[in-house]
Amino acid sequence: MKLTPKTAIGVLALSAFTLSGPAAWAQVETDEPIRIAINEWTGQHISANIAAELLKKMGYNVELVTAGGLPQFTALAQNEINLNPEVWDNSVTDIYTDGLQTGAIVNMGSLGLEPRESWIYPAYMEEACPGLPSYQALFDCAEAFATAETFPNGRLITYPADWGTRSKSVVEGIGLPFNPVPGGSEGTMVAELKSALASQAPIIMMFWQPHWVFAEVDMKWVEWNEVEGECIEEEQVRDTACGFSQASVNKIVSNNFAATWPNAAAFIEEFTLNNEQQNIMINEIDQKGRSLKEVVAEWIADNEATWTPWIQ
Repeated sequence: MKLTPKTAIGVLALSAFTLSGPAAWAQVETDEPIRIAINEWTGQHISANIAAELLKKMGYNVELVTAGGLPQFTALAQNEINLNPEVWDNSVTDIYTDGLQTGAIVNMGSLGLEPRESWIYPAYMEEACPGLPSYQALFDCAEAFATAETFPNGRLITYPADWGTRSKSVVEGIGLPFNPVPGGSEGTMVAELKSALASQAPIIMMFWQPHWVFAEVDMKWVEWNEVEGECIEEEQVRDTACGFSQASVNKIVSNNFAATWPNAAAFIEEFTLNNEQQNIMINEIDQKGRSLKEVVAEWIADNEATWTPWIQ
């Protein structure tokens, strides 16, 4: 999927709010705000807000900008957004890959997460679909995952439409008798998963790790064939399907970032989070009902020895 700049900016929701308090401008290069992308999932909200708060401690003016997962790359290339600290690089478009090659956007290194993405299902579905976790079992038991709207095909909940069409590409490529149905958002997907688990209803969906779900629920991963090199999601056939390319999670900045805010760029290079840290915070927000602001502030207060060297 290729987005024109006009289309991308039309999709981009610049609902920004300023995070900067009284700024120590003498300590920074410019009072021009650093605009940080906010995407659709809790983990990214955590990464973005921790980065924002630490940049504020350095004296920078910071804005959080709601941005679609795909059109954000056009905005980054045009310096309308300056930073996304959590970009999963296997759910992107040519705007992203071409932007890295041309220097329109810049990779500042790994965030530190060790992700996994594939289709998940609850353990009780193995009785209705013998042969799981192998993906080959899904060809013979699609009806076990069907709804009235999809029968005889199974229903597969995929990522929100704004995150790309990866599951749809795999389903079509291997001829799997499932109807991919985009989830509305992370919250919608989790709510549907909870509802299915409560009644032990059929469900299978595209999902990712790190996420609190795996700490609380016995979810299983669909397994695929191993492949040497990269798994090309759009070029698969049934017998040798490899499923999904596994992501690296990178910190992406606009091409003017290092020149405009060199001290901030040095901080971003050092900034890291791991799965355990993020899972704990996601659980506090999504399951225990605490506010994002409170959880982020708590992490910053508890980890001063970790982040202090990053901002000096």
